[in-house]
Amino acid sequence: MTEAATRRPMLDADLSAPDGRDASALHTLASSVAGAPGAEGAARRGPFRPDVWRNARQRHASRLAAHYFRSLDVLAVTAVTLLSAWAAASGPLLHAPLSHVLPFGLGAVTVLGLLRSLGRYRFARGQKTLLHLASVTAIVLTGSAVALGSGWAMLGPATPWAAYLAWAGLVLVTLTALHIGWSDIVARWRASGALTPNIVLVGATRHAEALIREALKRRDLNVLGIFDDRLARSPRAIQGVPVLGTADDLLTHRMTPYVDRIVLAIDPKAEARVRDLTARLRTLPNEVSLVIEPRDEVETRTALNRLAAAPLADVQGPVDDDRRAFNKRVQDLIFGLTALVLLFPVMAGVALAIRMDSPGPIFFRQRRHGFNHEEIVVWKFRSMKQEAADATASRQVTHDDDRITRVGKFIRKTSLDELPQLLNVITGEMSLVGPRPHAIGMKTGHVESARLVAEYAHRHRIKPGMTGWAAIHGSRGPLHTAQDVRRRVQLDIDYVENQSFWLDLWIMAVTLPVLLGDRAAVR
Repeated sequence: MTEAATRRPMLDADLSAPDGRDASALHTLASSVAGAPGAEGAARRGPFRPDVWRNARQRHASRLAAHYFRSLDVLAVTAVTLLSAWAAASGPLLHAPLSHVLPFGLGAVTVLGLLRSLGRYRFARGQKTLLHLASVTAIVLTGSAVALGSGWAMLGPATPWAAYLAWAGLVLVTLTALHIGWSDIVARWRASGALTPNIVLVGATRHAEALIREALKRRDLNVLGIFDDRLARSPRAIQGVPVLGTADDLLTHRMTPYVDRIVLAIDPKAEARVRDLTARLRTLPNEVSLVIEPRDEVETRTALNRLAAAPLADVQGPVDDDRRAFNKRVQDLIFGLTALVLLFPVMAGVALAIRMDSPGPIFFRQRRHGFNHEEIVVWKFRSMKQEAADATASRQVTHDDDRITRVGKFIRKTSLDELPQLLNVITGEMSLVGPRPHAIGMKTGHVESARLVAEYAHRHRIKPGMTGWAAIHGSRGPLHTAQDVRRRVQLDIDYVENQSFWLDLWIMAVTLPVLLGDRAAVR
């Protein structure tokens, strides 16, 4: 199996249940297909019906748990090490001789380094908890040997053996308790399907049938549906998995936010068709793979092993998309919570002003596109008259718009209306920095904005943000022309491809002066 046109999205979020309406709709669809001719009841026993429906953002949050596990391990081992070194010192730790403190530090670094380098945060499918704990014990013993050896080398007969052994015992107990918890969490996620990849197949072919038949036996892969341009000669279902429409239908299907990977199950020798489908599907933020026809069951199983592989994110090696997503999530939580606390008096003042200025609710909620086409509810302070609220953004805001209230003009000009989106950031639906979330069905002129630029969906490969690269370059607010849409999409794609911690800090630092200094923009 080889992969073509692979694009790995960068994401993260909380582990709450997905939108109930979407999930129930998918369950209904699954039930209806189960009774379809030719389905043979296979849809009732999988792989089409996972126990838990989680969108791609939520499953990626589960993958990132490895980084959270390691961070907590680092904090716990550091705390135990400092406590042990303080207890062994004859006075304040800062005044203790380096030779008395360094062995504890070397032992801790050894333990944490081996946990990371030996892949103790992968929690691979089928891994036994007892074997995992045994490996953790061996790692702690190695760290203990380093602490004891370095202590003897530095202190000789004066080595505090009891202190080093007490440190080793505390580290072993702490890490054992933590890793029992990590193993239990991952096991429950696997049992519920939170780590089980969701795929759709393009092509109702014998390749697809072979993959689905093997997936039914394994039950470690959810095949949500099949799409094929040749509907006239396609069955209604293959082994219980429904044929849901054409490749073009996949571009706008409500199932798309739940899909981790799109698999082209067509003959790779049909090069023109492969190129055509790849070009059409590349507008989606999902990964796209091409399945080469397996020659036997061994190759079929190998292909499925690669599709079904759902380990936690790798915490070793160079910085990758998962590492960047974890760093971005930590950044969002720290800065987002801090901003929420510091700006609470300002938000309370804005809420009071809105209440006194015009009748209606304080907040305005609007469904917008999030990561991977997920629909999220974005919070804002209400800036328009209640009777003129435009939840679909079918009419773009203009200068002297008669729908905007007196307070609304001020909070839109200063972007104070966006502050409630800190709640979206904390819950993981948005980020502090990213492409601005557009309203579902937003129009530029009389045309839906998403239809004006082929690469429009690429801006959904990362979570939307309160501010972003486009915003500090003047592309914010309504989009009145196709050129406006193209410029914003290009700026958003530039950010997605170059996102980093330092770039995010720069964007946040210049956002306020840029917004306040731009008096011409319509917001």
